[in-house]
Amino acid sequence: MQSRKLSELAAMVNGVLVGNGNIIIEGVAPIQNATPLELTFLERADRISLLYRKCKAAAVLVPTGVAPDGFSLIQVPDVLKAFEQIVSYFSPPRDESIRGINDRACIHPSVRCGDDVAIGPFAVIEEDVELGNNVMIHAGVQIRAGSKIGEKTTIFPNAVLYRNTVVGCRCIIHSGAVIGAFGFGYDSSQGFHKLSPQFGNVVIGNDVEIGSCSTIDRATYGSTIIGDGTKIDNLVMIGHNCKLGKYNLICAHTGIAGSTTTGDYVVMAGRVGVKDHVHIGDRAVLGAMAGILGDVEPDARLVGIPATPEKEQMKIQIALQRLPELRKEFKNLVKEVEKLKTKLYSGELIVES
Repeated sequence: MQSRKLSELAAMVNGVLVGNGNIIIEGVAPIQNATPLELTFLERADRISLLYRKCKAAAVLVPTGVAPDGFSLIQVPDVLKAFEQIVSYFSPPRDESIRGINDRACIHPSVRCGDDVAIGPFAVIEEDVELGNNVMIHAGVQIRAGSKIGEKTTIFPNAVLYRNTVVGCRCIIHSGAVIGAFGFGYDSSQGFHKLSPQFGNVVIGNDVEIGSCSTIDRATYGSTIIGDGTKIDNLVMIGHNCKLGKYNLICAHTGIAGSTTTGDYVVMAGRVGVKDHVHIGDRAVLGAMAGILGDVEPDARLVGIPATPEKEQMKIQIALQRLPELRKEFKNLVKEVEKLKTKLYSGELIVES
């Protein structure tokens, strides 16, 4: 087990040591999990109270100028960057790269490979596929006929790319992702569900990341498009004929129905649901579990089902919290009205004109 004095870790990250530099550190952990042999971190000064409620760590990495009492500290300008460096020391990342073309891969003779391509065992690369320089295809990946993969792209085990899929440069496609499957479109006019034509494909831009078990359906005609720099989390569903802009962030469990388009820098938090044939404007932020039923203006911030502007939704939630009280008041008012009606009809109540 590796261990270091706190003073040595401070020097490693060019930090300022406050307190006992001879403390021995054997690992790192978040505040709530850290033990007396570990270093933890405090990202923001306004969360100091967490240290006094939950922290058992030997020492704390804190922002420059922050000095909570009772702890030995390392002060640094960028806490997360320094913590990442220390984590890498105690738990060095494993090299996930592969080299060369494994002799158990199944590669069609027509495949065109650039320089330094790596292909793992049991990968299947069909006819007329093109792999750019430094492409890395891990074990069990299937790339179907006519697909094209840009340079320095990595595809992790057991991902599947259907025919004619185009992937840009420097992309990351994680395990279990399925790109180019048939869209969910059917002709039901004859009393049964007949699959619509599936002549299109998927085109993924440069620097895109696609999370594990996410799916992107091919277009009926033309292309489903994912713009440059867009990052897609695990378990995301993107329907046929969608066109996502550049630098979108799509979080887990989001479902985007067919023919939806987005601008650039759109953010969709977890479990967002988007109706088909709508447009989400540039820089819009859709909160977790938002239900999008129509077009969204640029820079909008929407939450709720159906989604409404953030401030409006807060008023709705406050009103909903008061419903039990309002219901009770309403029932009392109904009783009072009934009493007044009884008195009025019996002549006990005289109404002056």
